[in-house]
Amino acid sequence: MAAHVLYGLAADLAAITVLTYVIYFRRHHRRDLRLAYIAVNVGVFTVVSLLLAERADIAVGFGLFAVLSIIRLRSDAITQEEIGYYFVALALGLVNGIAAVIPWLAGLLNAILLGVMYVADHPRLSARTEHRVVTLDVIHHDPAALQADLENRLGGTVLACNVTEVDYVRDVMIVDVRYRRSVPKATSRRPVLRTSKAAHTGPEASSARGMAR
Repeated sequence: MAAHVLYGLAADLAAITVLTYVIYFRRHHRRDLRLAYIAVNVGVFTVVSLLLAERADIAVGFGLFAVLSIIRLRSDAITQEEIGYYFVALALGLVNGIAAVIPWLAGLLNAILLGVMYVADHPRLSARTEHRVVTLDVIHHDPAALQADLENRLGGTVLACNVTEVDYVRDVMIVDVRYRRSVPKATSRRPVLRTSKAAHTGPEASSARGMAR
């Protein structure tokens, strides 16, 4: 049992290191969530290993982690991408805690989870798509005018926009916008041909030399 726990711990630490440092932190650069993912992962692995060693009811542990994860996710405003990383960090702890007795299965599941997160959150898949919450100092009643104003301000093509708040007292409106950045057009420069005076050897140049003589 101890050998399986040690193997599961080593596999779990390797997997969470790849998830938090190689995949998440290099793309999103949030130290607080990086620490939170590691803490959730190691905590889940530790409790699952303890429940398996003591032959306790695993359903009790799952219920406990479900309550703790709901409290943590509701305690701060985080994006859906970060919630996805939370669940993967939790799943890695469960996988390596339960499937440690079958090393090849634990390794395969770790590779699947990490591979899916690497591809799904790759910058090339959504390199030009951005999300903004924009506060406008004007209230648009026409959706076409609203979209044109947003595209003029953001410099891109609006894919979807949702008006979340309208304040007629301050004459402002808050819009949740998802848009695609415009690709700047490359300006082509024509090559400038420069010729030196010594290079002219035509008839005019020869006649000018004859007159000078």
